[in-house]
Amino acid sequence: MTEPKAEPKIADVKPMKVRVEAGKRYLWCSCGRSSTQPFCDGSHKGTGLRPVRFTPEQDDEVYLCMCKQTGNRPYCDGTHQQVAKQD
Repeated sequence: MTEPKAEPKIADVKPMKVRVEAGKRYLWCSCGRSSTQPFCDGSHKGTGLRPVRFTPEQDDEVYLCMCKQTGNRPYCDGTHQQVAKQD
């Protein structure tokens, strides 16, 4: 049986600048419930949402989406400018 899919929570209305390392595997929180934003801590369990796995090709500073609405997961695409922060 498939669990029902919840809507992601908006963790913040601006992206988070993060230093990433080439070849290292990261799990970006897509549910907005993680206490280790912008990364997954397992809080998505039971929501039907899953983290997004990504591995950068080079060491870099990137902006990761915190509104969880981006069309370029896990990276910010500016969608946060169109959403309001939830309590």
